[in-house]
Amino acid sequence: MRLPPRAAVRTTVRTVLAASALALLTGLAQAQQVRPEVGRPLQEAANLLKANRAKEALAKVRDADAAPNKTPAEQLTIERMRGAVAARAGDSATAIKAFEAVFNGSRAGSPEQAQAAEQLAFQYSQARDWNRTREWANRAKQLGGNSAELDKLLAFVNAQSGDFAQIAKDAQAAIEAAEKAGRRPDEADLLRLADALRRTGNNAGQAAVLDKLLALYPKKEYWSIVLGRIQSNPGFSQRLALDVLRLKRETKTLETAEDYVEMTQLALQDGQAAEARAVIDEGFARGVLGKGPEAERQKRLQALAVQRATEAPKALAEAEAEAAKDKDGNALVRIGLGYSGLGQHDKAVALIQQGIARGGLKRPQDATLHLGIAQMRAGQKPRAVQTLRGVSGTDGTADLARLWTRVQ
Repeated sequence: MRLPPRAAVRTTVRTVLAASALALLTGLAQAQQVRPEVGRPLQEAANLLKANRAKEALAKVRDADAAPNKTPAEQLTIERMRGAVAARAGDSATAIKAFEAVFNGSRAGSPEQAQAAEQLAFQYSQARDWNRTREWANRAKQLGGNSAELDKLLAFVNAQSGDFAQIAKDAQAAIEAAEKAGRRPDEADLLRLADALRRTGNNAGQAAVLDKLLALYPKKEYWSIVLGRIQSNPGFSQRLALDVLRLKRETKTLETAEDYVEMTQLALQDGQAAEARAVIDEGFARGVLGKGPEAERQKRLQALAVQRATEAPKALAEAEAEAAKDKDGNALVRIGLGYSGLGQHDKAVALIQQGIARGGLKRPQDATLHLGIAQMRAGQKPRAVQTLRGVSGTDGTADLARLWTRVQ
């Protein structure tokens, strides 16, 4: 969750300067207060700039500046062109001097003064003078500058200063403005806010922003971040470790040999042999397991999972017959999960529902979570989302249920 790199800011600078040069080309064609001895070399400079020959264009600007008895309007036109050409040529010192002349020579509070301030902000950023960059960017904002490029520059500068409270404030404002306008908030603004909240110790705020990121931009990298930290949340129960790994597998973020081995072992311990076999077979098929110093141990674990999974259909059928006699629904819920591991998701849904209806559950919220997961796997997403939204509690079940509703 980092801000855009300096290369992105350089790209933004080039975009702004190109727009500025285009405006100058148009302005020169319409200029009424420039004599031929000034206007002719400036037009030549504009043409050279358009052809990406900035250094030659700078020489033409100097020719225009050599004209005698220049009026203030002519000098201002020369400085406008000098700033644009020098910036394109990579001569920040000359560009800064020229844009300062434009700023000072323009009408106070005018759009041209705001544009000059913005250009100065970008030029100082090229020189990595972050204090001056911030100063001129803020002046541009005060004068009415509201371009997206300027906002991005301010965000970058604030990051350089380490003022993460201000970054959070700016990012939050951008997000709220987008939502108020009926637009999806920009991904970069959400990332900036999440990063700033983390750096200021606001873990709850960061978690809320990450949840919004998953809802709006459900990328694998965001799933990895959220699921990688969920078990460290206050009050999160470690009995839900297998459910975390289930969600990792569903979102394609089950990546390491350790994850595959742990999920296989936990599934076996929970009596979910078919699920254990599916997981470890996947690990071998992907080439994550079966190599390195742990290869033999992993093969033994796979053999155990295969043996128990082979026995699973008969064992589940017998357990289902026994569970029909139970007064509570705990066994039915567990058996339903077993059928889900076999890929019989519709039957899994029916059995878990029966278990919940029978009642007497040790952990009713876990049962509802598992019903929602089974419904999701059975292709019943609308029902699954409705079920998952009904999960409550502060031990992690509600957090997992909410995240399952984000699965695409």
